[in-house]
Amino acid sequence: MAIKYQVSYQNVYNWVKKYERLGYEGLQDRRGRRKADQISRTPEEKMSIGLAKLRRENDYLKMENDLLKKVREFGRRNR
Repeated sequence: MAIKYQVSYQNVYNWVKKYERLGYEGLQDRRGRRKADQISRTPEEKMSIGLAKLRRENDYLKMENDLLKKVREFGRRNR
């Protein structure tokens, strides 16, 4: 199978073991998704995550603003 589908023997071996242990659900690609049995976030955790996201966005916008100021300054100097 590994040769036929051009994948490594180790991949096929791991897929077979997952299928034997978990069935079809074990072969699903769940990358980037939360686990189904994971506890939902509390309102405080959601607020904390949202605040961290806003801080990152604010830092990015500050850096972008500073860069634009520098570009304008260099433009004025070259005139």
